[in-house]
Amino acid sequence: MTAENRTEQFVQHLTEHQSRLYGYVYSLLGNHSRASDVVQETNLVLWRKIDEYDPAKPFSSWAFGIARYQVLSSLRDQGRERVLVDSELAEQLSGILEVEMDRLDDYRTPLRHCLARLDEEHRALIHQRYFREQSIADIAAALGRTSGAVKVALTRVRQKLFRCVSEQLNLNEL
Repeated sequence: MTAENRTEQFVQHLTEHQSRLYGYVYSLLGNHSRASDVVQETNLVLWRKIDEYDPAKPFSSWAFGIARYQVLSSLRDQGRERVLVDSELAEQLSGILEVEMDRLDDYRTPLRHCLARLDEEHRALIHQRYFREQSIADIAAALGRTSGAVKVALTRVRQKLFRCVSEQLNLNEL
């Protein structure tokens, strides 16, 4: 494999794993801003260590290992601040989260399918709440509804998505 092909493959893997890396780091830190910073640091370390990556081995294991060290480093550096988890707990959780992040891939395709099947109003509601991270109160104000009505609507849409994803997963197992 040429150096150019190796670099291209590396960049492809890195791009494909960004959301998983972010989810992994965020689940350990519990703070969006810090998670974004740590993912950027992780990306830099991964790039610097490109020659250490073995394309015959899973990229995710290697990348999550580096991300784990970056999280621990961040926790150590931020030790004086109040943090959601300490480094010992982060170390214990990291292995579990790596496995769970791999399992999330099994849900992505069915979830995308189910989101596409939602009517426009429900899809917009999910987008506002989970992709744009708007509060219930802000969504309610924008829609001219009560917060309670928005909570009920979100609950119903989540239940609908859960049923749809469950059906999709069962169909895939057949």
